[in-house]
Parts: sequence; C-alpha cells; structure tokens
Amino acid sequence: MRLVFMGTPDFAVATLNALIAAGHEIAVVYSQPPRPAGRGMAERPSPVQAYATAQGIEVRTPVALKSSDEQKRFAALNADAAVVVAYGLLLPKAVLDAPRLGCFNVHSSLLPRWRGAAPIQRAILAGDSETGVSIMRMEEGLDTGPVCKVGRIAIHPTMTAGELHDVLAGLGAKLIVEMLAQPSIACAAQPAEGITYAKKISKAEARIDFSRSAAEVRNHINGLSPFPGAWLAIGATRIKALKAMALDLPGAPGMVLDDELAIACGSGAVRLLTLQREGKAPMDAVTFLRGFPLAKGTRIS
Repeated sequence: MRLVFMGTPDFAVATLNALIAAGHEIAVVYSQPPRPAGRGMAERPSPVQAYATAQGIEVRTPVALKSSDEQKRFAALNADAAVVVAYGLLLPKAVLDAPRLGCFNVHSSLLPRWRGAAPIQRAILAGDSETGVSIMRMEEGLDTGPVCKVGRIAIHPTMTAGELHDVLAGLGAKLIVEMLAQPSIACAAQPAEGITYAKKISKAEARIDFSRSAAEVRNHINGLSPFPGAWLAIGATRIKALKAMALDLPGAPGMVLDDELAIACGSGAVRLLTLQREGKAPMDAVTFLRGFPLAKGTRIS
C-alpha cells in the first residue's frame, strides 16, 4: 500500500521499520518538530524523524494540522491509509478522511481500557495482569474509534514500564502489518463498559509512599520506570527505585528489614532490585549497597 506514517517517539520506530520491511511504500513521514535536548539544548529530531531520514524518506514536522494548506498537502499524497503511532498531534476530520481506507492508530492498551496519553504506565500502576495493543480506525474522539485487531500479553509482577514498552512496540508492529495484509479490514465498535483514561504521568506523583501496600508500592516503582522514576529520600539524597518485587514480610512502613534492601510497607514489603543515585547510572541492589550502605533498621520517612 501507499502509506503515510505519523509518529514521534522510540515506540513508533518499530512499526515504521516493520511497514518498510513488509514492502509498503511510505509516501511521507509526519513527526513532531525537533525539540531542544541535552546539555547544550540543541534541537534534536525525534527518533522517528531520525530513522526516516536515514531511510531516505521525506519527513514533515508541522506544529499543527489545522490549516487548510496543511490539510491540502496531506490529501495530495493520495495515500491508501495513514498509520499513526504516538504522533502527539490531533488529526482534524479533513486529515482523518483523506486516505482511501482511513487512519489507523496503534494504541498500547486493550481499548476501551486506558484511552489517552500514558496507557503503558497506567496499566502497571493499576496492577493490571494483562494488557496489549489495539489497532483502531481513528475518528475525532480520543481513542474512541472502532477496533480492527487486538493482541494481548500478560504483565509479569516485576515488569517495568520500560520493559513493557519494548514488548508492546514489537507487538504493535506485528499486528499492523498483519492487518494491512488482509484482503479487507473489519473493525468493531468499542464496548460502552470498561472505559478508563490514562492521564499523562506527572513528576509530582513519583515520590514513594511506604504506607501503601507492598503490591501498590511495587506497581508504583515499576510503573514509573524508567521515567520519571519513583523516588525515596535518605537524608538529603534522592534515590530513584527503578525495579521492585513484593514480599510477604512484616515491619513498620519505611523500615529497612535486611541487608538486601527489603523495605516494609503498610502491609508486606518490597525488595528494591534496581536503583539510581543522582548523577549515577542505574545499578543493581548489590552494587548500590557497596557505595551507599543502608543498615537493617534504617527508617525511610
């Protein structure tokens, strides 16, 4: 098919790569404009723009698609379909209606659960045992369109958002290629029950509260890993906890229970498996404790 691809972050690169490998013609790639990044705050292209440019594909980076000129440029591509993966801009009706088959979104949840900006993190934060990818024919509502193909995976209790991100990126790429290979695309309306919204992750929700249950603390840590990273303070030092498991151990909330970083919660405990000190790289608990010992009985507020 002749496709328009619209995406911005790393998550979208796997799908673009798969579409190219499947032999589809990528007429144009749309991505968010370059943003200042790094210590020098130089403008840096998005991962999708960088990948598409390396493949010799034209990239467009409009700040919006609301103008009639931008919509005419899009329609002039005469695409069979547009594939949209974490693009970051709303698509006006004129854009949605322009491709022959419509616009299809690769969304990282089992719709209608977790519509919105942060479905991967919210699934782990909520303690979901299962998630997946939904391929949806887009309409003007927020992730409300009919679903055309679904893939499901289990969420392991110690799986982080970063790990789940990578699995779902590969699954989404596989599903969209399979869907586009079908002789016809059948989609079904989303059910009216079970709708939840995955609001954007805020740094303000990153501090760990050890008064919560061990399962909740574990999900909080794993769901915010690697970004923004759930954190705890020991004295004046802020430490990110990037991976944890739940334990059935008693103790006062915030108390270090052993020499392997088990910390008591409101009920049960968590063992911190991966940590990161300010200015340092992530490290396992054994390596962390060599440089920052935490004795049994230490209390973390």
